[in-house]
Amino acid sequence: MGPDRPTPLSASVPQLHSRRDLLRSCGIGFGSLGLHSLLQETSQAATDSETIASTNARKPHFAARAKRIIFLFMKGGPSHIDTFDPKPRLTRDDGKSLPFPKPRLIFHATAEENNTLLKSPFRFSRYGDSGIEISELFPHISQCADDLCVINSVHGSNPAHGGATLKLHTGSDTFVRPSLGSWISYGLGTENQNLPAFISISPTLFHGGVNNYSAAFLPAVFQGTSLGHAGMSARDLRVRFINNTVVPTAIQRAQLHLLKQMHLQHAASDSQLDARIQAFELAFRMQTEIPGLQDLTRETKETQNLYGLEDSDTFEFGTQCLLARKFAERGVRFIQVTHQKGSGHWDQHADLVKRHRENAKQVDRPIAGLLKDLKRQGLLKDTLVLWGGEFGRTPTAEGKDPKKIGRDHNPEGFTMWMAGGGIKGGMRYGETDEYGYYAVKNKVHIHDLHATLLHCLGLDHKQLTFRHAGRDFRLTDVYGNVVQGILS
Repeated sequence: MGPDRPTPLSASVPQLHSRRDLLRSCGIGFGSLGLHSLLQETSQAATDSETIASTNARKPHFAARAKRIIFLFMKGGPSHIDTFDPKPRLTRDDGKSLPFPKPRLIFHATAEENNTLLKSPFRFSRYGDSGIEISELFPHISQCADDLCVINSVHGSNPAHGGATLKLHTGSDTFVRPSLGSWISYGLGTENQNLPAFISISPTLFHGGVNNYSAAFLPAVFQGTSLGHAGMSARDLRVRFINNTVVPTAIQRAQLHLLKQMHLQHAASDSQLDARIQAFELAFRMQTEIPGLQDLTRETKETQNLYGLEDSDTFEFGTQCLLARKFAERGVRFIQVTHQKGSGHWDQHADLVKRHRENAKQVDRPIAGLLKDLKRQGLLKDTLVLWGGEFGRTPTAEGKDPKKIGRDHNPEGFTMWMAGGGIKGGMRYGETDEYGYYAVKNKVHIHDLHATLLHCLGLDHKQLTFRHAGRDFRLTDVYGNVVQGILS
């Protein structure tokens, strides 16, 4: 074609296409791009699932103050104003009417009932160099006053046992969510590959039951491993089916190897199947470690007596506390110890004086023994001990018989205490009002408590997330602030 010849119009003007033509001609290309993206996401998901389903120890977000937590759960709700929160004004106004409105939502009585103030029948004294006031119910724990950080301003939102217990253990009182221990084991893994990262000793069977130590939508490997259940004798506390007397060890190992090989043949990783195989592997390894840990006769007589194992009143909870120390020193991240004898053990709607004395006697010496034992072995500095129930009790009386009088549920303001890893000892933090009904100063919500516990372990509660059902979940949901004032 000569240079002087006109250029055809079709060559000089760009061809115009409709949107329909463009999609028709390029559709296969767009599909390929989409497929590539999906395959890349699947590959990444496989990598992520291998990570999240692993129990291997992982680095915290920042330098940790504690390596593990022992949670001493007092099922039923001990009365804060009869244990760690003395109220002189309540003593002065005993028998008078409550001078301000009750919460809109209360558990047992109507707003018109049980409006009479009831002073504590127990004497408080100051202990230690810190002078923390503790009830006569705890003569042994009072010896450890300078190790305690007593938080008098904890508050929640649910006045019922079930909802409040779930809130304390999972951060939610309305949905099934992973428990505190499961979040911790997911975030940190275990320091001992022969033991679970999360163990629950004598967990309650109701008011949330297994959900209180469940992994929910987290991989199953982060589920808490239970030792017995509430109501079971401490002599029978065992990991179920830990000894396989039917299948020899070598055959078990071969079976697990075959299972793993079959799983590897899958084209893509399945996080739930990964977690299940991890659980099988862990159960196999536990056979060599757990039996020795559960044998308390290997402890010295002096140690057994420290926990009160020679006394029928303290044997049950003393055994639980000693097991907790043994698991802590072997690298278990979260040990949950539940005190409950019968239905609602600390739930004294009636017979407060008698029942609180009985309950306190059962736990006082074992808890003090645990604190002293951890301290003498150098474990308290990196073990955080948490004590408390799902709520406190009202400063008003429930019932009409003076000899059988009790207190109703009160989530508006109550006490929990901490000791050890990363927490200031010998101090009180926060306050309830003059009668002990509402938290009023330096209030600590359950979400704040959880954020602080994670912080002590080196975990940022805003970063510890898990994607499920299209959104990122975390223990504290969209709430929670670290309580800086109690950190050492």
